[in-house]
Amino acid sequence: MAAAPPSYCFVAFPPRAKDGLVVFGKNSARPRDEVQEVVYFSAADHEQESKVECTYISIDQVPRTHAIMISRPAWLWGAEMGANEHGVCIANEAISTREPATETEALLGMDLVRNGQGELHTPVRRSWALKERFSHKSRN
Repeated sequence: MAAAPPSYCFVAFPPRAKDGLVVFGKNSARPRDEVQEVVYFSAADHEQESKVECTYISIDQVPRTHAIMISRPAWLWGAEMGANEHGVCIANEAISTREPATETEALLGMDLVRNGQGELHTPVRRSWALKERFSHKSRN
């Protein structure tokens, strides 16, 4: 079987993008016959100490999540790419590593993408918020 083609993200800023807009996009290296959904989730308030069911594990829910529009494989909770109501865009990218993947169930990279979009309201907040939220290992 041939290896999957790489996936790439791109962003276009003015003046390359018209009308002062920023354009964000990504191709996908997912299987051709896998259903991809484009889904919108409204902003929501959540009960204290509630959990969110990710693809394989549950994690603590935050008090409030932002509205998001994501593209995702239909079978999983996370997202290939998307944007939230504040214009924060995030996409999943495959990486190569020398460290072996854990054998236990964990968050997928796509789960991190969806969680990040639901919680972040400025790009500056991205790095510390994800570090604090996901200080344990994830797997792709």
